[in-house]
Amino acid sequence: MPSIAPVSAARPPLPVRPAPHERDGRRPAPSTGRPHPQAATFGDQIGPRRPGAIYQNSDGRFEVLALITDPGEAAQLLRRQSARWAVIVRDTLRPDGIPFAVGSVWTCSDYLIRPATSAYAPAA
Repeated sequence: MPSIAPVSAARPPLPVRPAPHERDGRRPAPSTGRPHPQAATFGDQIGPRRPGAIYQNSDGRFEVLALITDPGEAAQLLRRQSARWAVIVRDTLRPDGIPFAVGSVWTCSDYLIRPATSAYAPAA
C-alpha cells in the first residue's frame, strides 16, 4: 500500500496565469464601474421632449403629452426595471393615434418640429 505524504501548510501558492480579460478580479476596477463613463446625462437622454413639443424621427411624428421622471412609475409604464424616465407621446400622423409610453433616448435622427410651450393660449 502506498504511503501518502502529509500536506504542508507552508506550501507556496500556485503560479497565476496571465489575465484573460481586464475584469477578472485581479486589477482594481474603475470607480464608475465602466471602462469609459457615459457622458450623457439624464437631460441629454430626454432631449427637448417636454409636454407640448412635437418631434419627428423615422418611426413617425409625435406630440409629447407627458414626461414621467419618477423611476418607479417609468419602470411600470415601460415594463422595464431599469427605466429612469418615460415620455408619453401620441403619433400625429395617424388620425386614431393612441397615446403610448416610450423610453428611447434622443438621438441625431430625431428632430424637433415644435418646441415645448409652458403656456397655451385659451381655446376660442
